[in-house]
Amino acid sequence: MNAVEIEEAVSVLASEPFDAVEFPFAFLAAFGNKETTIKRLRTSSANSSDVAGGVLQKSNIHIATCAEGSVGETLVTLRNSPKTASNKAKFILATDGKWFEAEDLTSGETVACPYPEFPDHFGVFLPLAGITTVKQIRESSFDIRATGRLNKLYIELLKDNPEWATAARRPDMNHFMARLIFCFFAEDTDIFNGEGLFTATVNQMSERDSSNTHEVISTIFRAMNTRTTHEGKPDNRHRKAADIPRWADGFPYVNGGLFSGNTEVPTFSKIARSYLLHIGGLNWKLINPDIFGSMIQAVADDDERGALGMHYTSVPNILKVLNPLFLDDLREKLAEAGDNARKLLNLRNRMSRIRVFDPACGSGNFLVIAYKQMREIEAEINKRRGEPDRRTEIPLTNFRGIELRDFPAEIARLALIIAEYQCDVLYRGQKEALAEFLPLDAENWIVCGNALRLDWLSICPPAGTGVKLHANDLFHTPLDQAQIDFENQGGETYICGNPPYLGSKWQTDEHKSDLKAIFERRTNSWKSLDYVAGWFMKAADYGTQTSAVAALVATNSICQGVQVPILWPLIFKTNHKIQFAHTSFKWSNLASNNAGVTVVIVGISNRQQAVGRLYSVDDSGKVVVQEASNINAYLVAGRDIDIQPSKKSISGTAYMDLGNMPKDGGNLLLSFDEAVAATSAEPTISRFVHDFVGSQEYVKGIVRRCLWIEDSEVDAALESKFVAARLAGVREMRLESDAESTRAFADRPHRFKQIQGRGRTSSIVVPKVTSETRPYLPVGLLSQHSIVSDNAFALYDAPLWNMALIASRLHLVWIATVCGKLETRYRYSNSLGWNTFPVPPLTEKNKSDLTRCAEDILLVREAHFPATIADLYEPDTMPADLRAAHERNDEVLERIYIGRRFRNDTERLEKLFELYTKMTSDGSRAVKRRGAGK
Repeated sequence: MNAVEIEEAVSVLASEPFDAVEFPFAFLAAFGNKETTIKRLRTSSANSSDVAGGVLQKSNIHIATCAEGSVGETLVTLRNSPKTASNKAKFILATDGKWFEAEDLTSGETVACPYPEFPDHFGVFLPLAGITTVKQIRESSFDIRATGRLNKLYIELLKDNPEWATAARRPDMNHFMARLIFCFFAEDTDIFNGEGLFTATVNQMSERDSSNTHEVISTIFRAMNTRTTHEGKPDNRHRKAADIPRWADGFPYVNGGLFSGNTEVPTFSKIARSYLLHIGGLNWKLINPDIFGSMIQAVADDDERGALGMHYTSVPNILKVLNPLFLDDLREKLAEAGDNARKLLNLRNRMSRIRVFDPACGSGNFLVIAYKQMREIEAEINKRRGEPDRRTEIPLTNFRGIELRDFPAEIARLALIIAEYQCDVLYRGQKEALAEFLPLDAENWIVCGNALRLDWLSICPPAGTGVKLHANDLFHTPLDQAQIDFENQGGETYICGNPPYLGSKWQTDEHKSDLKAIFERRTNSWKSLDYVAGWFMKAADYGTQTSAVAALVATNSICQGVQVPILWPLIFKTNHKIQFAHTSFKWSNLASNNAGVTVVIVGISNRQQAVGRLYSVDDSGKVVVQEASNINAYLVAGRDIDIQPSKKSISGTAYMDLGNMPKDGGNLLLSFDEAVAATSAEPTISRFVHDFVGSQEYVKGIVRRCLWIEDSEVDAALESKFVAARLAGVREMRLESDAESTRAFADRPHRFKQIQGRGRTSSIVVPKVTSETRPYLPVGLLSQHSIVSDNAFALYDAPLWNMALIASRLHLVWIATVCGKLETRYRYSNSLGWNTFPVPPLTEKNKSDLTRCAEDILLVREAHFPATIADLYEPDTMPADLRAAHERNDEVLERIYIGRRFRNDTERLEKLFELYTKMTSDGSRAVKRRGAGK
């Protein structure tokens, strides 16, 4: 279940008659517990509660219902219960159906409220459903509740108005929803005359059978699009000419294009009317435009509706972009200004001309947060200058965006309007905010269109440039051109946002076409780039024409592997440098058990600066800031450098090759049972049957066999009927292949098509792809009876100290950085990862010590047999002795590099890049001097 579904289930529970016996089970069901789990908890063996009326779910919650008036005492009993502690309950909860109390035993957070109001606090209990969220999300129960109710209304309206679901009419439907949201907000915040005016009017004037509900709402919309003044003075002539009935005359003139044009409203069923009235009954003063926008956009998106409530970019994550981009600088200048009136005035004037531009703005999260943060700084300036009631000088039109879809673009404008009003109320008071809120301006500052096709300079022109294109409507913009209807007053421009990532495999023809238009004249390798690369290139191009700094969120793949030498030289060619960056971290949302996508934040600028800032998260979760004279494309402090694939090791380590590819139609490969049956029937063929080990086989402990027949053994092998039949199958498969190279091997059916090698004494195996959650790369030692498949890499008959290198933390961070990833998993490469791995010259003592470390790791693994590599390297359950063996290996190796352990991965990468640079500048001599594999 997602957060919206949970909120709905909890609200239903609170509205039903209280049943003391059933409440604990119903509460757990509302948070996604399956019926089988509930059924088991009903038994005394599964429910170990020692409190009367109690239900205890291990590792989750201890709930008890009680007699009226004894909730507090019951909560104390739950807290003191030995069973609560021994079963590691995270929450305790007591209720009598009138009063409700609960406590988060981990954080100490408490809930105490009348029973019907406990759904307002459902966010506290989201961990029960596996949803771990930042505090801002958990506290936004209103936004989740409103989103769920609006979604139900939306679906119900489309059910009764199928034509509104067509591509031609969907924009009308979405525009209608934006109008409703404005009405709900306006009627609860005194923007409309009196509280609840819209909902009350619909309830009073529309029939209970809903037959005229659409007509009533349409009339209200017409009223809000009809002036109440003439030549600046109150005058009702326009309302009379528009035939606005007396009951609708209390609605103000809104303008801004929100209610202009078509005021047609979809027809309502009785259910839809009921939904609308319920939505109006919510307290819309609590709306949080930071969160609400990105959640509500899922209402209108068929593909996203199934994940409703999961699409939210947390404020702390947004501030990781905005703070180093420009907000930190504004706060520093505020601190420097102190109470100096002139400096404060200069800062306020500067802020009034700052433009924030999000060219992938979605529903406006980044713009809303930037606006609210700037208003907070401006309010402090006004306070220090003795002008607390001063009207803001930060115009909404300086917060510009591009969004491909029409509905999120409308919601972005609406979210900014709501944010402006809320800031006015907060910093100037309700009276002043109301006096200046209506009518809305028709200025259009969010453009609907394809950001990779539009000219950003026409949307956010250089400072002092006038804008020629004009729009007539706040909420409608043609897709084929950018339209803005205000004179440009920009000073500094800051580009920010979270564009779509889309790796090359997931791009449509249209996405490819967008990238082609940007990169075709610059590089032939653009097809390997993530879609987000287009935004970085456009931002760099924009920066060549005007003073701007850009900071975008992206998957970390653009700063890893093959994309680095394709994208970043092009950006650096525009004289942009990386001004600041956040190294990889999880960008999470509201999804249950959400791991989040791993992202980076990269800020680029062509402004000259002495110091860059590199942000990273240490092992304790604390953000560490490092100053650097230069940040390279791998997000490491150091010289700009592109790691190029190498055919041989720059460090003189053993040669690594791919495993062997059968191309046999499965005829040379045997399952464990097939191999046992064959060798039992014909024991003489045992010498041809070997272990067959690829990535999956090695990591998961899957046993497979293969037929491996040397050229000199063919005649002996063919004496076996089983082998002869298998080789006949190989020959037939290869003859039928479309590939000429495969058909050419039909006359050698006993051989794998591609043979890279076989360890005569042993093979060190390295999987091609491995989970990014493992603390170390899985690497192992195979006997001479094993054949490595082409799904893995191998070092044949290599000294064991090579394994110690691969098993190290140093090597993992190198691979993660220079090789890139497949989806989120580490993707190993011999030429790009192993052959480029910089290792200092090793003495015989060094090699002996590393050999011992590798042996220790192997011995500890053996002691845990039959646990697989997948079992042993689960990060949360990794055996302590295995972790200790790896720690010893890391210590031995890292002392070879710098005489001590590295403090963190950032320091590891800095040293590796420094060493790589030295070794490749004198590369051929370095390799020759060491002697490979000795």
